[in-house]
Amino acid sequence: MLELDCGLEFDAVRAEENFFPALPALPAVCLIEPREEKAEPFLIRTQNLQRRLQRLLGPVDPTSKRLNLSDFARGVRYRLTGSPFEQTLTYYRHAKQIFPKHYSDLLRMRPAAVLKVNLRNAYPRCFVTRKLPVDQDGLPTGGSYYGPFASRRSAEAFAERVLDFFKVRRCQIKIRRDPTFPGCLYSEMKMCLAPCFAGCTKEEYDVEVQRLVQFLETSGGSLRSTLEKEREQASEQMDFERAASFHTRIEKLDEALRGRPELTRRIQDLDAVILQRTTEEQSIGVYPVRGGRLAEPFVLRFAEIASQPRSAEQIFRAALEAKPASEQGDLGEHLWLVARWFYSNPREGEIFFREKDWPYRRILRACSRLLAPKTSEASKPEATGTAPSTEGAS
Repeated sequence: MLELDCGLEFDAVRAEENFFPALPALPAVCLIEPREEKAEPFLIRTQNLQRRLQRLLGPVDPTSKRLNLSDFARGVRYRLTGSPFEQTLTYYRHAKQIFPKHYSDLLRMRPAAVLKVNLRNAYPRCFVTRKLPVDQDGLPTGGSYYGPFASRRSAEAFAERVLDFFKVRRCQIKIRRDPTFPGCLYSEMKMCLAPCFAGCTKEEYDVEVQRLVQFLETSGGSLRSTLEKEREQASEQMDFERAASFHTRIEKLDEALRGRPELTRRIQDLDAVILQRTTEEQSIGVYPVRGGRLAEPFVLRFAEIASQPRSAEQIFRAALEAKPASEQGDLGEHLWLVARWFYSNPREGEIFFREKDWPYRRILRACSRLLAPKTSEASKPEATGTAPSTEGAS
């Protein structure tokens, strides 16, 4: 999938007769192939392929400084794209293959911001980073990672709210455990265990760090369950003042988590499926995400499902529950692709996350919504498209 599956030979003399009229006026990713073998091809993405190539390959205007490739081009290969996400992913894959040294500049790529608890440090802290080192198995290494966030600022704001519940250090100094060290504001406010002046043992600090790591891995669930349990115990012991304090902390925790984007979670647990419209009628592009990496996408053609023994839900189950292969690709780049789409406004398409299981019914209903005629199309008399039936999907 995502190959440049259409092509045309270019002849500047007859372009107005048979080249430009053959091009669709639709969004696409296009590769302009050079006449000379040693020349570098030209890769573009556009919302209107016909109009863009008319500008690039049309007759040369000697009075204009606009780029013209009519003498450069031998032909074009292109792929029509049904959504901005498909176009970005298609452009990324081909740019990385054709221009391995500077594809990131073409995409203006910037790694997504994530939170990291650096477990290699004797006294770990939580901070924002854009670097995601991986081991030989492709898994994040050097600590616990949580994200991705829309920006560094939003990641820092979330970290500030979360760290109020833990006494993990926020300073960047090298810890020497010097009793004469004056400490900092957080240690004075009892918001840090103060390992800098030996205010705690190494074991006590490690326990606090593990509480923080568990909090991030469960998206706050571990701390909430602990607070609820302590509140119930205090109520059973008739210690209502203590129970009220735990209730206040739970409300503060809910407030801190309320602005958490649904996409953010432990990177290894980022399993999702992105649904997009395609250029084919009654078809949905399915883009699985496994451990933060984009797996090979596939197209679900509802027009063909009626003649198949398998239902749409069975096809999804076979694809999403299959034993995951060792996913290829740069983890940081794939997170950037997913985060760039997820935080876009407006965002086209839908995403569903695997928690304990995949929400198949919700996924099928989303397919119906995506294939339903758009409002502007539905108002036209000739718009007769219908959403796929999910009858018998179970």
